Amino acid sequence: MSLLTQRSPRSDPGAAPPHDGKRGGRRDRSLLWFALPGVLIVLLFHYVPLLGHVIAFQNYQPFIGIWHSTWAGLDNFAVLFNGDEDFLRALVNTLQLLVIQVVFVFPAPILLALAINSLISERVKMIVQNVLYLPHFLSWVVVVAIFQQMLSNGGLVNVFLRAHDLGTWNIIGNPDLFQALLTSQVIWKDTGWGTILFLAALSRVDTQLYESAAVDGAGRWRQTWHVTLPALRSLVVLLLILRLGDALSVGFEQIILQQPGVGLESSEVLDTYVYNQGLLAGDWGVSAAVGLVKGLIGVVLVLGANKVAHFFGEEGIYRR
Repeated sequence: MSLLTQRSPRSDPGAAPPHDGKRGGRRDRSLLWFALPGVLIVLLFHYVPLLGHVIAFQNYQPFIGIWHSTWAGLDNFAVLFNGDEDFLRALVNTLQLLVIQVVFVFPAPILLALAINSLISERVKMIVQNVLYLPHFLSWVVVVAIFQQMLSNGGLVNVFLRAHDLGTWNIIGNPDLFQALLTSQVIWKDTGWGTILFLAALSRVDTQLYESAAVDGAGRWRQTWHVTLPALRSLVVLLLILRLGDALSVGFEQIILQQPGVGLESSEVLDTYVYNQGLLAGDWGVSAAVGLVKGLIGVVLVLGANKVAHFFGEEGIYRR
């Protein structure tokens, strides 16, 4: 082949442009500088505080600090194994709320997303979504106050019932209904916001799949079972695994605001136990030990759930 018929890579329209190492390096450095503040925040407020777990092995006193507190070894962990009544009560309540939230709270955004996605009018969808998102932006102080104004002994519901001689409902301050009250508050506040990811996943489902299913004689329910739910399966598995990582945290602020009205017997969970034992009772070492074990259990649950996801053919939070 002559030199005249040879084509240089630069003149070939299908050839990739040459890589400019200096320009790429400058671009990468700029991106790293932009990411640096976020990395520093994560390090300072998430990883550096992990060093404070050393007080779980000390007779820690805040007035003398970590360096001067005496070493206690594993004595602070004795509450976990010696059957301390307060700890066992908090553990049982936490596990009960965990089961309730996994069974009722976790599926609620999925069902709501399916309901919203079934609406024909895009305008109606937008209005419904905006209305359902609003409670998420309210603080738990406001949410608890709203429920108290509605369901307390002097709330709007009981005032209406008294006015019509229908009796009253003892909901706020009733220990037997406290877990149901917590669940309803979480569903009301966060279900709408939780639909965002599921609606985004549903928007990516190919409409031709529904058309093919309809041609094969599948009705709305069979289309949902064979097309919609399989499209959400990977996302559901991922979110469930992440939820298990924070499984033993069942709503500290929400519970501590309502705890005085129902008492510790029905409202004490691990997070409030750590608060009551540490900040209020001054037993810092025991509260840190409980918090440390709670975090380790979360890690084990995430890793175990991820292995189960791999067994069923899902990627989970990381690949094998």
